[in-house]
Amino acid sequence: MIPEYPSRSVEARNRGGRWREGAQGRSGLLCAIHSVVKKEPFTEHYTLIPGKELGRGKFAVVKKCVEKSTGREYAAKFMRKRRKGQDCRAEIIHEIAVLELAASCHRVVNLHAVYEMPSEMVLVLEFAAGGEIFNRCVAERDEAFIEEDVKRLMRQILEGVAFLHKNNVVHLDLKPQNILLTSDNPLGDIKIVDFGLSRMVSSNQEIREIMGTPEYVAPEVLSYEPISTATDMWSIGVLAYVMLTGMSPFLGADKQETFLNISQINVSYTEEELEQLDKAAIHFIKSLLIKEPEDRATAEECLKHQWLQTQETNSAKEKGKITASSIPEPVGTAVSTQHSDEDVKEESRLTEELIVMAAYTLGQCRQSSDKESLTPEQKAISKRFKFEEPFPGLQEVPGDFIY
Repeated sequence: MIPEYPSRSVEARNRGGRWREGAQGRSGLLCAIHSVVKKEPFTEHYTLIPGKELGRGKFAVVKKCVEKSTGREYAAKFMRKRRKGQDCRAEIIHEIAVLELAASCHRVVNLHAVYEMPSEMVLVLEFAAGGEIFNRCVAERDEAFIEEDVKRLMRQILEGVAFLHKNNVVHLDLKPQNILLTSDNPLGDIKIVDFGLSRMVSSNQEIREIMGTPEYVAPEVLSYEPISTATDMWSIGVLAYVMLTGMSPFLGADKQETFLNISQINVSYTEEELEQLDKAAIHFIKSLLIKEPEDRATAEECLKHQWLQTQETNSAKEKGKITASSIPEPVGTAVSTQHSDEDVKEESRLTEELIVMAAYTLGQCRQSSDKESLTPEQKAISKRFKFEEPFPGLQEVPGDFIY
């Protein structure tokens, strides 16, 4: 989706708790904010920088701007209040409230100001000069992330996600386009952005949503089961795979293949790019790409995973340390997942029913080799794709999936 950035008051941070209890609206949306919504024209206080947009989606565009009074750079996210003929101001208020709630978390982008005009609202957000990590994921291998980079950035992503989950927020659209860097060279720190699809979850209310970005959605989204913090953790597993290899693990030639790959956990762990990695990295991914949400590692557990420990930490714990090879395989994952005929038929049926609900856009990609062979009973798609380069622009495609 789209980037974001900004800064919040101490008062807003300290009051964050009540939104989770008393200010929750429909379908997990927050409805109370503390930011002053300014009515004067945005351009009275900010100058938009002409040139390339920072990001664009179906209902929003992000542009770079400069605050006239301070000369500081920000990202301005312009969001339409009416979408497909419906008033969506409540969704924008929710996004503002989540940013306020996360104001004390330095892994989440900060909100600086909010403006409202007749047809749109503008969120003035912290500017992350390094851009999306997507650009590094699809770069040539000599410019792509090395494993140590991925480990450091993944720790930071998990710190942000752990904070959100502790506050009952699920992002629901974690992907390389929504993880920004504070600088590109040297490689900076991450900022999690775009909370337009985020929801508040609680033990006494189930939320079921068909939305997200198809390559990163969890199986429970496709089967219309309740979402939870574990839904984000599936996306973290896909994100780690992409950051380490430059390949999308479940991406098929079309959305039907992508959804079938996800529903059958058809993921390859024998790609050449993975064979060069620490075996603990593979175990990390396998602990997340599990069909049953309750069996996936949590953000807090992931932060303690052997793969993400620093050299100093590993040295201190060398005695009695558990190795990746000695850890049992996570339940529900395998190079070739076995299914009974009845299970396969049931999963295929569910997937086919849901396929008509979604449409999505793919960038340029090329097919890479898949060393695995599948049995006839599995009926899963064995294709793997590698991104060629960032796609030049997002296309608007009809459908219920939101980007």
